[in-house]
Amino acid sequence: MVSIRSNGTKDGSGLRAPARLLLALSLLGAAGSASGQARSQQQPAPAPQAQAAVPDSLVVMKLIWSAMAALDHANQTGNYSVLRDLGAPSFQANNSAATLGSTFQAVRDQRLDVANALLVSPSFEIPPTIVQGGLLRARGSFPLRPTAIGFDLLFQNVAGQWRIFGIAVVPLVPQQATSPRTRR
Repeated sequence: MVSIRSNGTKDGSGLRAPARLLLALSLLGAAGSASGQARSQQQPAPAPQAQAAVPDSLVVMKLIWSAMAALDHANQTGNYSVLRDLGAPSFQANNSAATLGSTFQAVRDQRLDVANALLVSPSFEIPPTIVQGGLLRARGSFPLRPTAIGFDLLFQNVAGQWRIFGIAVVPLVPQQATSPRTRR
């Protein structure tokens, strides 16, 4: 999985249940183009003296579902301008609609139905938390069948409103069970 944040760094972090997801991510990492992620090139604004608190769970869920809906609409229409406009200023400045389109090309090519994420609650690998720079990070997956959807989202608080700072979405390939030996 390759991710692009607002600060331009690339990230290949894992998602969800350690053993299963590490395997899935290693398989996806080997595939290279199995995910989409976008970030901006600039560093987040310095955190204020008092670090922001994690919003309540309803707000976090709305942020996650809103980001997934925006990505799904962008994938369906090929128009990534709304996804871009929902981003923090540094995300907007460093990601054109065309750049986002090419970033999420692999997700489109795999015909991953991101809208299915709107039907279930996400399962978090780690609880949503405030990370360096005062960013809200939510990382986990939507336990869907046949293909679960992994996500890693960063939001920046801009004038009291959480805006997308980084987005990564990847299909999670289920671990293949070892088949018992066939009898002869």
